Formats: sequence, structure tokens, C-alpha cells
Amino acid sequence: MAEPVYRPIIGFARTVFFALGLKFHVTGGEHVPAKGGGVVAINHTGYLDFALAGMAFRPKKRMVRFMAKQEVFDHKVSGPLMRGMRHIPVDREAGAGSYQAAVEACRRGELVGVFPEATISQSFDLKEFKTGAARMAAEAGVPLIPLIVWGSHRVMTKGRKRDLTRGTAIRIVVGEPFTPEGDAGQATKELKARMQLLLDEARSSYEVDAKRADQTWWIPASMGGTAPTLEAAEAADAEVKAARAAKRSAG
Repeated sequence: MAEPVYRPIIGFARTVFFALGLKFHVTGGEHVPAKGGGVVAINHTGYLDFALAGMAFRPKKRMVRFMAKQEVFDHKVSGPLMRGMRHIPVDREAGAGSYQAAVEACRRGELVGVFPEATISQSFDLKEFKTGAARMAAEAGVPLIPLIVWGSHRVMTKGRKRDLTRGTAIRIVVGEPFTPEGDAGQATKELKARMQLLLDEARSSYEVDAKRADQTWWIPASMGGTAPTLEAAEAADAEVKAARAAKRSAG
């Protein structure tokens, strides 16, 4: 299938990554299916996760259709690009339609990218997972493909200035596809356990550049770093969510 928008965007992204001197270390590429549908479940620590995760699928020439919030599609610049790449808009007020569109895409043989944590984890540890990815895979009859990106938060993440210093390492680990079993809760628990193992692998093999070795903000508190604890980060997220809800009610 022709990709008149997606392929040029990938080429542009690769040029940007080259300009930034990003050092990719990808393993598990053999787990990327050569054909057929699947739900790609990705951890979420930075704004570039979706673009960086796609690098793991290039060798087999697979495109991933990502689920993204409706606001991105409404933007006058990003909107036409997102639609041209056939990504899937998510309406937070009426998510059933987005979910069904993703299921149908999987059934057509597409790979659909999902962030089970829903929002960026500011602790850089795995947050609580939503069950959507597991439910989607089960309904579409396709496998779940766990994937971890580590290092993207050092370039661009929530609450931090962009760091465009050349040479940042980006570690990507693709896990073995598996068929979700049991109810959605059980399947989601299995997905998170698999992704935790992949995250541990990514962190243990991550190469830190000597010139920024004294930085600890991007290292999780669970690893001795100075990032917020998972509990503190989730409390901050809850405050922001409550404030947004209050604003909507007032409006």
C-alpha cells in the first residue's frame, strides 16, 4: 500500500535524529511480524516515544498507526499529517468510536500503537496500565507486541526543557508477541510484567555518555536517581486532572 505521507515523514524524522546524533540500540527486531495485525504496547516517558518506537519496524517495512488525542488531529499543521499517516484520533469524551476504529485497523492487518499508561510517566517507571490494549488485541484476534523505549525522556519530556545535546543513547527493546488470555485485567497484568522485564533489560544495557554522567534527573528514584517517585508523580498527575475537570465544569 502506498504511503505518500508516512514515508516522507519517516525520512524527515530520520534526518532530525541524525542531526541530533541519537545513538540507537535496537534489539528484538525478530519479534516484529512481517505481516498481519497486532497491538504494539509502548511505555511512555517522552514526547518522541511514538517516533522513536517506529524505528524498530523499519527493517521489516512495517508502519505503525498510533492512537493519539483528538487535539493533535485538530491542529492545522499536525492534523493533516496525522490523517495522512492514517493514525487514529482518540476522543476522550467518546472513546468507543476510536477503540472500534483501532480494532478494525488490526483486523485489516495493521499494527496499532498504544500507550497503556495513557500519559507520560514523570517518574519514568511504569504507571498503572489501562486495559484497552489487551481488550483491543483480544477483540481483533491479534497478538500483543510489548515494546520499550528508554532514553527519549532525556531529549524531550513533560516539565523539562528540551535537551538537544548530541549523542543521546536511545535503547529500544521489542518483546515476543503473545496472545492475551483470560479477562482484560489478567492480560493487562501479563503485559505489564513482560514490559517490566524489557524495561529492566533496556536500563541495564543503556550506555550513558560521559559528558552528562553527573545528571540524575532522568534516573528513576527506584534506581537511585532524582526523578519523582511513582507515587509523587501520580499525585501530581491527579492534581492536574482535577484542575482540568474543574475548569471544564466552570466553562
